[in-house]
Amino acid sequence: MTTTQPTTESTHRGRARIAEPGEGIGLDELALATRNHGMPLEALRYDVTPPGLHYVLTHYDIPALDPGSWSLELGGAVARPLRLTLDDLRSRPAVTSRVLLECAGNGRARLEPRPVSQPWLLEAVGTAEWTGTPLAPLLEEAGVSPEAVDVAFTGADHGVERGVEQDYARGLPLAEAMRPDVLLVWGMNGMPLPPQHGAPLRLLVPGWYGMAHVKWLTRIEVLETAFTGFQNAVAYRMRTGGDDDGAPVTRIAPRALLAPPGWPDFMTRERFVHAGPVTLTGRAWSGRAPVTAVEVSTDAGTTWAPADLAPADPAHPHAWRAWTCTWDAAPGPHELVVRAADAEGPQPTEAPWNRQGMANNLVQRVPVTVLDQPRGR
Repeated sequence: MTTTQPTTESTHRGRARIAEPGEGIGLDELALATRNHGMPLEALRYDVTPPGLHYVLTHYDIPALDPGSWSLELGGAVARPLRLTLDDLRSRPAVTSRVLLECAGNGRARLEPRPVSQPWLLEAVGTAEWTGTPLAPLLEEAGVSPEAVDVAFTGADHGVERGVEQDYARGLPLAEAMRPDVLLVWGMNGMPLPPQHGAPLRLLVPGWYGMAHVKWLTRIEVLETAFTGFQNAVAYRMRTGGDDDGAPVTRIAPRALLAPPGWPDFMTRERFVHAGPVTLTGRAWSGRAPVTAVEVSTDAGTTWAPADLAPADPAHPHAWRAWTCTWDAAPGPHELVVRAADAEGPQPTEAPWNRQGMANNLVQRVPVTVLDQPRGR
C-alpha cells in the first residue's frame, strides 16, 4: 500500500514556493538539475532517442530492486488478486510501441515568476521504443469491480515531498487504464529497461505527461472511489492561486522543437550559421490530438511560414513527427521561433502562468547570428 504520513511542517525545508523577483537558480534547484537530465536538443535528429540521451526525472532515489525477487501485486476492488513475477509478465503477449514522453514540468524555468522546482528549459522529452505487455488483460483477468472508477499505481521510490512522506503513486481513471495501448514495460529500445527508467517494470500511458508513467512499479490497486494520493490531489495540478484546487495535469499539449542549427557558443549556447540556405529541422508532437501543422518564424514571430511536416505514421501514432523548413539566412542577428498546432489549437506565444510550472508549452525561441565571412577555426 502507499505510505503517506505528514511530517512536521515547521521543520520541513521543501515547501513549494515561487522565486522572488530577480532570484536566480538556487543550489537546491541545481542539485535537482544534476540528478535529472534533459535530452540534448541535437538528439532531435534521432527517430528513436538513445537511452542515455532520453530525459530522466527521478522524484526521490532510484530504488535498488532485484528483478529475481521482485513481484507486482494487483489488488483492491477485484475478484481475483494477482501476484506476478517478471517472468510471469514476460511470458504474456509482448508489444513494442514507439512513444514520446515529456515531463509535465518541461518549460518551468521559463516562467516568470519562476516556480522553484526542477528547472527544466525545453529538454525534458524523448521518444523510445518500449516493450511490455498490455495492462487491460491483467485487469480483466483479476476481475475489476463494476463499481471501480480509478486505478492507482505505486512505485518503489520513497521520499518526502512538501512535508509528506510517501511512495510515489499516481491514479488513472479506469477507462484510461483499460486502453489497449497502456503497457507494463520491461524493455527500452530492444534492451532491458535501465534502472533510471524504472527497471524492472514501469507503466506506459501514451499521450499523458510523464508523471503518469509510474516507474519501479510494485503495486496496482483498483479503487471504487477517486484516487486522492499526493501526486494526484496536491502535485501535478494547474493552480494559479494558493487556494485554487486547479485542474489536474493529464495529456501532453502540442509542442514543436527546433534542432539547434549551425554551431554554439560554449557558454551562452547562441547559435551561429553562415549566410545562405539553411535547412531547419525538428520534431513536433501532441498527446491530446494529432499535430496538424508546424510554422517557423525567422523574425522573432512577426511573420510565419509553414514547415514541411512528415506524414503521420499509423504504425507509431504516439511518436513525435519530423518537420523541415529551408531558411535563406541573411547576415546579422535573428531569432527563430517554431510552433506546432493540433486539432485543438496552436502553441501559445505568451505562457499562461501556474504555481507549479506545469504544461508550459510556450513557443521555442532560438537566437542565431548569421555570419558572412568564410568558415574559420
